[in-house]
Amino acid sequence: MKILICGKGGSGKSTVSSLLAKSMASRGLNVLVVDTDESNYGLHRQLGMELPNDFMNFFGGKKEMFGKRRAASGKEEVKKKGREPVNLFDKRWGFDDLPEEYLTTKNGIKLLAIGKIHDFGEGCACPMGALAKNLLNNLDVTDEEVVIIDTDAGVEHFGRGVERGCDAILGVVDPSYESLKLAGKIDGMTKDLGKKIYFVLNKVDDDNRAMMLESLDHLNVVGAIPANRGISGAGLAGEELNLNLPEIEKLTSTILGYD
Repeated sequence: MKILICGKGGSGKSTVSSLLAKSMASRGLNVLVVDTDESNYGLHRQLGMELPNDFMNFFGGKKEMFGKRRAASGKEEVKKKGREPVNLFDKRWGFDDLPEEYLTTKNGIKLLAIGKIHDFGEGCACPMGALAKNLLNNLDVTDEEVVIIDTDAGVEHFGRGVERGCDAILGVVDPSYESLKLAGKIDGMTKDLGKKIYFVLNKVDDDNRAMMLESLDHLNVVGAIPANRGISGAGLAGEELNLNLPEIEKLTSTILGYD
């Protein structure tokens, strides 16, 4: 299945993505983590990997992507409709079709990074969103394979249509008013798509857990991850997350349908 992780900035999307990937790999699944956040430079460190080359470069880079969009339907049509009509893939792909030079692999987990913003004034991240959408729409996954997509903050990827190529969506909610309100927005947009939707609370403690659950009582909250010094310390140091949390194992079982 293809699972998209979303939430507000700083909620812990990359942390949950990393821990879920490791949990699923430990169960014998082949895991692909797709980094679609153009400004995230921490996910690969949490996985204990090197950051791979931008997958965008496989298709000629950002300028080439802009050119393909314009050539396919005309600049004014793309601007007016606000969508990317170009299909970059001429056939369905599987895990074996992913080019090795754009992957980092470790312990049953492959990491692919759609692209990063590297230079001042290089332009918006729209082509990266288009590529992520294309990839997920054209990637076939077997029963022994899982794709975990770590997204950029907020809901812009919903506007780009990235979620359409996924099977399930996991919203990460931290103890903040903004995060609670965003969870409701994500739930509404996901229901319009007809996708499975789960929510997990993150960084919770005895003081905020009850209030968060009460605020989200109408949503499908399937777990709560306590505030953890090991996670925050590793994140600050840019170190790999090597933690076996029962809350993550339960979350993995729920998403995979083992519960």
